[in-house]
Amino acid sequence: MLPYVLVFAASAATAFVATPVVRNLSLRFGAIDRPGDRKVHPRPTPTLGGLALWLACLAGFGVAFLTPEFGRLFEESSEPLGMILAGTVIVALGSYDDVRTVSVPAKVAGQVLAGGLLILYGVQLWFVWFPGLGVLSLSPDLAVPITLFVVLVIVNAVNLIDGLDGLAAGVTAIAAGAFFVYAFRTGAPLFAGPSPAHLFSVVVAGAALGFLPHNFNPARIFMGDSGSMLLGLLLAAATISGVGRTDAPTTPDVAALAIPAAIPLLVLAVPLVDVLWAIVRRLRRGRPVYAPDKEHIHHRLLEIGHTHRQAVLLMYLWSALLASSALAMTFVPSRTLAVGFLVGIAAILVGTAVPRMRRANGRVRS
Repeated sequence: MLPYVLVFAASAATAFVATPVVRNLSLRFGAIDRPGDRKVHPRPTPTLGGLALWLACLAGFGVAFLTPEFGRLFEESSEPLGMILAGTVIVALGSYDDVRTVSVPAKVAGQVLAGGLLILYGVQLWFVWFPGLGVLSLSPDLAVPITLFVVLVIVNAVNLIDGLDGLAAGVTAIAAGAFFVYAFRTGAPLFAGPSPAHLFSVVVAGAALGFLPHNFNPARIFMGDSGSMLLGLLLAAATISGVGRTDAPTTPDVAALAIPAAIPLLVLAVPLVDVLWAIVRRLRRGRPVYAPDKEHIHHRLLEIGHTHRQAVLLMYLWSALLASSALAMTFVPSRTLAVGFLVGIAAILVGTAVPRMRRANGRVRS
């Protein structure tokens, strides 16, 4: 466990120290996100926090390379190098977008390029276990487009939830922690020690948590598209690397639900649902899918009476409950799983109903 702790600490410490430096550089060069109709922050705030996150990730990879346990991984697999190259592309694209603004097609093209680099260096879905069918080996004709689709979905899901201070960083840390537990418990048959899924999960969790003290409300710096797309790319790589080498689950009573490919969908359920609902909402109104609005889940939470911090903490709670449920579907008996789901649903209902009740009471009193 010590190698994981060292890599996590290196990423977290670097993010915490580098973020104020990047903030000062952003102020000096005018990389500032100013308030607008679609934004909720009240004052101009430095952006380009993704640069600090990327420095943190590079520090984590560097410590891993010097650690004997992870050092063997760099010798046996090209996936870490692929992640470094893809991350450099996505941060460069996001940084330019944070300063100059990039068109949606150009941004998607850059994401495809980053995803293609991951695939080229071995980060792809090789096989997936399905109940009743066993382990299915995916041909390149299927593996490549499916892998690329997963990358695009997760990258843009994390990018879209970056609308409140600390939201994307916190949800990413929760998701990365769940992925790490999943990868650690299931293991990866191709690797005797730590796998790429372990490495990517620990690095992104450390970077996100190290950045969070500077980004939590009131944020002193934003991660920008450079940061949100980077976190999404790392989560996607961890998911693909871990899920794509998964054996059959060990809990047959919930085998119908314990589909390894469903784990990331549940862990990232909050941002993914937000993405799907945004697409449906915009298509119904005849607007472009990429047209911005203020109707995401976090905007709704503010409208029904939550403060900025309460909305963020509530979405942390949702993500943690769903991540725990996803892990429970793989590692615990079905009866315990059912109880966990009930408790999670009850907590979600209470968290969303309380502010509505407060507003209703306030109207009655007035």
